[in-house]
Amino acid sequence: MLEIENLHVSVAGKKILDGLSLSVPAGQVAAIMGPNGSGKSTLSYVIAGRADYDVTEGSIRLGGVDLLDKTAAERAALGLFLVFQYPLEIPGVATMTFLKAALNAQRKMRDEAEMAIPDFMKRVREAAARLNIPQDMLKRPVNLGFSGGEKKRMEILQMALLEPRFAILDELDSGLDIDALRICADGVNALRSKERSLLVITHYQRLLDYIVPDVVHVMSEGKIVRSGGPELALELEKSGYADYASEAA
Repeated sequence: MLEIENLHVSVAGKKILDGLSLSVPAGQVAAIMGPNGSGKSTLSYVIAGRADYDVTEGSIRLGGVDLLDKTAAERAALGLFLVFQYPLEIPGVATMTFLKAALNAQRKMRDEAEMAIPDFMKRVREAAARLNIPQDMLKRPVNLGFSGGEKKRMEILQMALLEPRFAILDELDSGLDIDALRICADGVNALRSKERSLLVITHYQRLLDYIVPDVVHVMSEGKIVRSGGPELALELEKSGYADYASEAA
């Protein structure tokens, strides 16, 4: 599904990713853990197509398609989705308008017909109910005045509607209390399938108690330094990341 080879990335002249390679096959839930500054969020932004990151070497492919020559919109049409660590507020844009525009923009790029309004409304209401999103939230501007948990649930709602082939969850647990974390994790787990891959980026084991990964990768100083099963996250919880700095060097 996702293949990254020898990826080197700089931001404002500073190297952040230093020869990173990563493979996430179809149907796999992979977790990336690592300390602050290791390049985890940079990796997510580069995959998604953020413009101000300079890829100096390497490749990123999704389903065999080279992503580096695609815009962010083209990557989304290919089935890529990013759950932001800090979702933005968009004053003046109604949530339902935003959701409908996003869904139909994706369908248009895939040469599919726009979704009829009754079908769209039914789909949103059903997905919102599963995520404990009340109808009044859907009537407000995008994320405006939402709590951290509400913003994250809205991100998972978007993911449920767009049904991506590959989703990146960048610190989904950031700022969530335990109830909001469970709701969001349930929404993510409902989307697990043999055709969809997930990349879960986190500092902490607690998220992986709810979204159990197939594989855990440790990232340090811009590269993957170790990979293992879910038990690796438990090891990191006990010992921290200090042992992996030398491996990255």
